[in-house]
Amino acid sequence: MIIFAPFPFSHADTHQRHERGHTGARPYVCKECKRPFARQDALARHEKLHTRTEYSQCPSPPASHASKQSLLSPSSSGQLAVSDNGSATTRRTGTTASAPPEYMDFDLIWPDSEELLENLVSLDSSTQWQSSLGTLPISIGGNGTSNTNFESVNSFHDKTSSIGVIPCGESHQAVHNVSEMVTALSSTVTAAVEATSITSVFLDECLHMFFVRFIPTFPVLHRSTFVFRECTKPLLLNAMAIGSLYLGPKDSIEKGEALWRLAHVAIATSWETLITHRGPYDPCPGVQLVVTALLGQVYGALSKNRAIRTTSQAFHALSFFWARQCSVSEKDLYAADALPPFNASDSEKDKCWRTWAAKEIQQRAVLGHYLLDGLVSRMSDGMPSVRHTANRYRPPSTEAIFEARTADEWISQLGTRESVQYSFRSIVHSLFQPASHGQILNGHIFSAFSFRVILEGLQSLVSDCDSEDFPILGVPTKSELRQALAQVQDCIANSPHLSNSERLETLLRWHTICLDACIDSSHLCRSICARYDISQHVCPVGGAIEPDIDIITWVHTVDARRSLLHAIAIQEIVEQLPRGRAHVIHIPSSLFAAATVYVVFSLGGQNSVNTPNIINWQTALSTDFDSSLLSGQPDGMGQSETQRYMRGEYSSVFGKMGTTQNLLYELNSMQKLFRCLCSQWGIAYDMADVLDQWNALCH
Repeated sequence: MIIFAPFPFSHADTHQRHERGHTGARPYVCKECKRPFARQDALARHEKLHTRTEYSQCPSPPASHASKQSLLSPSSSGQLAVSDNGSATTRRTGTTASAPPEYMDFDLIWPDSEELLENLVSLDSSTQWQSSLGTLPISIGGNGTSNTNFESVNSFHDKTSSIGVIPCGESHQAVHNVSEMVTALSSTVTAAVEATSITSVFLDECLHMFFVRFIPTFPVLHRSTFVFRECTKPLLLNAMAIGSLYLGPKDSIEKGEALWRLAHVAIATSWETLITHRGPYDPCPGVQLVVTALLGQVYGALSKNRAIRTTSQAFHALSFFWARQCSVSEKDLYAADALPPFNASDSEKDKCWRTWAAKEIQQRAVLGHYLLDGLVSRMSDGMPSVRHTANRYRPPSTEAIFEARTADEWISQLGTRESVQYSFRSIVHSLFQPASHGQILNGHIFSAFSFRVILEGLQSLVSDCDSEDFPILGVPTKSELRQALAQVQDCIANSPHLSNSERLETLLRWHTICLDACIDSSHLCRSICARYDISQHVCPVGGAIEPDIDIITWVHTVDARRSLLHAIAIQEIVEQLPRGRAHVIHIPSSLFAAATVYVVFSLGGQNSVNTPNIINWQTALSTDFDSSLLSGQPDGMGQSETQRYMRGEYSSVFGKMGTTQNLLYELNSMQKLFRCLCSQWGIAYDMADVLDQWNALCH
């Protein structure tokens, strides 16, 4: 046994790697650049960087060459901070082959992926967690020093314990046992990474797909100023885990889960260290931890693996605690007078651009937790972790500004757009003031991201309105809530600043919230499954006893007819979304809510329904179909048809007007849509399984 930390090994080479983790020995040296490595396979991968041809068939970003030189440089990692702010000019459409991809002769889009892979597999796992255990008042190992493998290239500030050393004896042994448990856990996780044959090409492709596919639908990282080496490794691992969902090979899911687990263990054991990390342009420490937690929560909440889903939910509230530690204050916002002139030097413009981008990422990361909180709380039958209506943050910049590729383009876009001076709290509050009637929404430019934050504020009020016994003090009525939702829909539908894809994605979430304002779709799902003894893992069953829903009676109510219109709209939007945008994070839950309504109508004896050809959503959301929402609107065909439908008159003129919907056929179409969603969001597997059982009941 070795003298540093007693631990059994079954193979001699594993024993040797473990010892090198304590000693820091790197016996394998590159003949070209004299760079040392702890493992021979890591050296072999590195040597191929020297043999790659100068003129590659697959060009890299402009800064990739510099980044590659940094890999070949013998200088210490702490001195390396090479920018990688370009974008790939050619996208690889191939997938990772079963043969070792190290032998493929092309440059990596992210050359630093090679070094990240080496860091993941070269050091023994038992040393990766000792920095977190080092905060305990006990000496671990012979000299008690080790560097965590999950920090960024620049080392974090050392943390020392504020209490004395635990004396020898049972307490000392207990802490030692805890360290062994963490070592065993980390060994298992790291072994899983090695067992899945993760390569630098795989990591490179994952990060590329993360920015190409995921970030356009959930813009919380700034691609144009992103620097690989300035990011903590847990952040990179979570980003790559999400990117793995967009790759073709079947083993990509397994590899992505291994990356997520590695990042999760790093955060769980080292968050006190990670929260002190501050990037070169970060406005405060801990920003990258908040982004890391957000990406991990997104992956976990929509994972096929139920254990991962449960684990991510357990850390959900903790993420808001971290977010509060690096909250955005008024002084952190980028001042308009700080915008550099066009004739400023390139270095000055680049510095200002990166400073602005860092503050924007900080703000979007916190707001991203609000978006995810609304989604997770509804799916898990829990209350939101925070008060969304008290959100004091201002809307972030528009996508045109955020997606600027150069500093000059950023200056041009930012200089012509006026920022919104209202907080989300005041925006949501104005929706319930009759005098304002959407003046803030109509008088300013909002991005799709901002609209989604506003919608989650209204969704939190929907959750508060679900009380059957008596209304919660201070919560708007459902009638007032529908009026507010109607104002938001009008702004989204008529905003000239949203692309067609952004409009569809935002309206998809709007329809889902409106549907839940009619009936809690999670409660509806649990009620159906309980009545027909169907096992489901989509909507967890809480401890509270829920009232049973009389399906036969409910399908004849106004709320049922209203929810059916939203369900049909949800399906139509999902089918209209362009292929490259059909993976926004709220698609699975939205489509499942629509399918639940279809099933209820079918089980209630209404397999075929008649709906208006043109739906006036202002009319559909009105109460008693009076003029409360219809003032100023022309009395058109859509309005009159919608009024007749909401009054239940369509059943008496079935087949003579409107559009006939066969819900059994639509359920079959839903099943195909869920099979498509399974390739990105694993939770769709569980949803599709429940839908298959429901469909069997209806036929």
